Amino acid sequence: MNDHNTEPRQRFLALDTSTAQLAVSVLEEMTLLTEMNTSAERNHSVHLHPVMAEALQQAGMTMDEVSGIAVGVGPGSYTGIRIAVTAAKTLAWTLNLPVVGVSSLHALAWGGLVAAVKNGQPPEGGSWIVPLLDARRGQVYTALFGTEGSEMSAPVRLENDGIRLMQTWLQEIKERIAGLPEQRRPQHVFFVGEVDIHAEAARELEGFAGTGVSISPYSLEGRWVGYLGAKRLLAQEADEPHSLVPNYTQLSEAEANLLRKR
Repeated sequence: MNDHNTEPRQRFLALDTSTAQLAVSVLEEMTLLTEMNTSAERNHSVHLHPVMAEALQQAGMTMDEVSGIAVGVGPGSYTGIRIAVTAAKTLAWTLNLPVVGVSSLHALAWGGLVAAVKNGQPPEGGSWIVPLLDARRGQVYTALFGTEGSEMSAPVRLENDGIRLMQTWLQEIKERIAGLPEQRRPQHVFFVGEVDIHAEAARELEGFAGTGVSISPYSLEGRWVGYLGAKRLLAQEADEPHSLVPNYTQLSEAEANLLRKR
């Protein structure tokens, strides 16, 4: 007798408002059903709920059929992040649904890498990904991730999310590369996200210790927030709604002192 699994497949709603792009996606487990990415001029509070409703409609479902919620917790726009986080917490509390927070920079790194590959920049073994969101005055929201060659697997975190001075951050990356044995150094570093204003600085890494550099403008897409969240939800992880908060990261004391001297 065939033992068919009759468990209904779980469906997830994912939201992110940490950048200029409002990103929403709906997934059935790890399969994307629909996504909507809207450049809302950071007026996310007006557009989030209509975009959510339209995404669910395109997926052929209602909010009652959602099994869990994923939300990007930043870092990024100070006022923007909390719009999606507040909406996700409210839905989770009202509908008694599990909710998970995911790093917006992790999603940006993954999506940016895939976009770079589609544009003809194939990842090489041991590549690194540096997501960038401009934080003004020479600062960036950033982190560091690694990949072993397959862009379809979530990048592995190498450095925590934070706000950093771009020049200081590049020096830290150089020191990290120099401190590795030659066989473990990245062959390529992908800078992705809001890269235009920081492109000249990023190119300083070109050729350092044999490292190649790609600079790829990229706007966050909802699917990558969804994939990261679905992985946690399928593992039956959940965050406590009341304690789920945006990642309002700050400069280190040393960097803050340096910035004050400028």
